[in-house]
Amino acid sequence: METMSGNGDEGPGHRPVPSAPRGLLRALAALLAACLVVLGGAAASHAAPDDDLVKVFVVPDPAQSGGQLATLRSVAASTLGDASRSGEILDLNRGQAQRDGGALNGPGDQLHPGWILRLPEDASGPDVRLARDTGNQGTATAPPASGQQTSAPDTARSTMFTIPLAAAIAVLGTIVLALVTAAIVGRRKVRRACAGALRALHGLGEPMRRSRRLTQRRATGRRFATDADGVRRAYGTLGEFAATRQRPERPVHAVRVAATGVTVWLTAGDSADAPWTKVDGTRWRRPAAAGGWLSRGEDTGATSRAAIEAACLVRAGTDADGEPVFVDLSRLDGVLGVSGDPGVARDVVQNLLAEIARIRPDTPVTVLRGAADGVPPLSVPAGLRQLPRVDAPVTAVPVAGRGTVRAGASRRPVRGLVVVAGTPDGPAAAELAALCGPGGAGWTGLVYGEAGGAHWRWHTDADGHVDIPVLDVRLTVPA
Repeated sequence: METMSGNGDEGPGHRPVPSAPRGLLRALAALLAACLVVLGGAAASHAAPDDDLVKVFVVPDPAQSGGQLATLRSVAASTLGDASRSGEILDLNRGQAQRDGGALNGPGDQLHPGWILRLPEDASGPDVRLARDTGNQGTATAPPASGQQTSAPDTARSTMFTIPLAAAIAVLGTIVLALVTAAIVGRRKVRRACAGALRALHGLGEPMRRSRRLTQRRATGRRFATDADGVRRAYGTLGEFAATRQRPERPVHAVRVAATGVTVWLTAGDSADAPWTKVDGTRWRRPAAAGGWLSRGEDTGATSRAAIEAACLVRAGTDADGEPVFVDLSRLDGVLGVSGDPGVARDVVQNLLAEIARIRPDTPVTVLRGAADGVPPLSVPAGLRQLPRVDAPVTAVPVAGRGTVRAGASRRPVRGLVVVAGTPDGPAAAELAALCGPGGAGWTGLVYGEAGGAHWRWHTDADGHVDIPVLDVRLTVPA
């Protein structure tokens, strides 16, 4: 009988595992540790001390920002979530000499590309960078508000992280050697260990990423609460598609408002006149330089104005460029169902209620409890009038809906709101149909859960996104 040696979990027919591979693994571990020490030392020699790092904003070239020059208010809005805090940025940078010899001295001064502006400690967002304070005296014409001279941050030395070539080659060689050795010797145990390590690293980074996204979403919510001009421009855009003597109204289902122009979503069969240009089957765009209905001062008549007032434009979120997208809740045909991540779905409905409270205060709201357990509760904004219960009328014979963007939709003014927390159970579903369904009381339903019969269905994920299939957009939801 032959005596087998090696790992106890190997079956018949396997050769004994010699001791040499174990020694090779020990040598590999020692080599990897040495490379990490070299790399760590190199990184430490190039890293700046934590105590001289500051948060800054680098003024972009207009060619990189769609032709729009940055202002103190736009910088405060994108980094602090509040344009009214532009004075804090002015106080931190007043009189500090920039690289081109200029300096910021007043709130109306123009910001030049390449200027580096210090930001308050609570600044956040994709436009915020970390830089090193060099401590050099600038050619300031007036000291900062704090009374202390602060030189311009040295972004060249703080944001650049370099690795010596020798250290990079050593690490690359170690990784290649580790992969080859693992394939030959490690077998299943090494693969399981590597997979576990990767999962652990991913688990450590995920909470930090979610925290940063939550901070950005909260900043978006604060921006929505103070941006009255965007709402005015969105409603003004509806006037360009209102009914006239020559043509009927062209329904606008959504509006994107940006500094560079306005985009609208129309029914597939509708079109827009110049200066509007077609983007795809339902989207049309007008550049900001072309002006709009409000700037031209046109009067479309009392009937058209009444149609504009019947609209209920609310910001559902921001797109990939950070610009707000409005949807018209009067085009929902009754019920909006928001599914996916329960917390984010609840944030969608909460944000829509906040938007309605700002543009249509005192709108009646009733909240129904669905059948799902663990659904996060919802708070009704103070500007809305919450009703404990609404007597639903007898539902008439349902009529066939006419679809939404691509098939046309009938307008239903937002008279009242029925909010369902979770998937509606039998009684809640019946009450929702009686108040919001075809032939019902004409109310608008907002459900964060699975809603049967909803004409608009949105889907959320845990990262704070909402997909609106009928508009073919993905937005970031305010928190």
